[in-house]
Amino acid sequence: MKKKDTILVLGSTGLIGSSIKKKLLETGYENILTPARSDLDLEDIIAVDSYFKNHNPKYLFNAAGKVGGILENKTFPFDFINKNLLIQNNVFQMAEKYNLNRVIFFGSSCMYPLSSPQPMSVDNILKGELESTSLGYAMAKLSGLFFCTYYNKQHKKNKYAVLIPNSTFGPNDNFDNNSSHVLSALIAKFYKAKKNSEDVFLWGSGKPMREFIYSNDVADASIFIANSYDIDLTSPINIGTGNEISIYDLSQLIAKLINFEGKIHWDDSKPDGAMRKLLDSSPIRSMGWKPNYSFNEALKNTIEWYIYDYEKK
Repeated sequence: MKKKDTILVLGSTGLIGSSIKKKLLETGYENILTPARSDLDLEDIIAVDSYFKNHNPKYLFNAAGKVGGILENKTFPFDFINKNLLIQNNVFQMAEKYNLNRVIFFGSSCMYPLSSPQPMSVDNILKGELESTSLGYAMAKLSGLFFCTYYNKQHKKNKYAVLIPNSTFGPNDNFDNNSSHVLSALIAKFYKAKKNSEDVFLWGSGKPMREFIYSNDVADASIFIANSYDIDLTSPINIGTGNEISIYDLSQLIAKLINFEGKIHWDDSKPDGAMRKLLDSSPIRSMGWKPNYSFNEALKNTIEWYIYDYEKK
């Protein structure tokens, strides 16, 4: 990407999109389009067509879509598959119509089967049953993967990249208890419980292991791939740190960083989800990319951002 190229970042107010926007600005890119939902309804194909025609982007980072934790995925499975498919279809159609130079699409670790050997290699995608609690979301993301794969295959081009970041966290995450992912939900739970001198009640056993990656690192990897023209995009690319932590240990660490002194109660009648989700990120390492942030540093940054944002409301 050249510094003056027109770059479109969809989902620019969300976790990954806002980090990409920030990273692009920091590294000197000048023409960055970041339409808000009020400016561009991605579920409206006519509006999407008009926007691409009028603004003529050459590069696209598609971080838009409906995301959420276990509870919201279980409660609104139709919304997750319907909204994500609709947005993806509209955006991919216009990316093809207006012949963009490169498209970055974000998959999810929930695309991997429950039985995948750890760490999970992209060769294991579609080789087993998916986690039932996020099936609708996973199916939409798998459809996006095949959009990109088949575009590259049919047009004999190397334009559409599928990146699969593991559980991402950072500033501008969703911290709502009913719709957020586990790390952001824990930060919000512990901080509010501390303020109100309450105990914390958590789902599951605490035994599942998770790999987390900072949104700034995901942004950095995304821009790295957008600027790498000699890599093979026939397969998706995992983005992870290679490090795991149990949900129990994560809760203890967050409690310590927030100075929470109450009791923690675990409800093991509630679902744990997949027991492990460690990505094989060796391919992107071999390309020359690695994370810039340690987990503890990134977690501290995120907690500080959340507290500042919470207290100013």
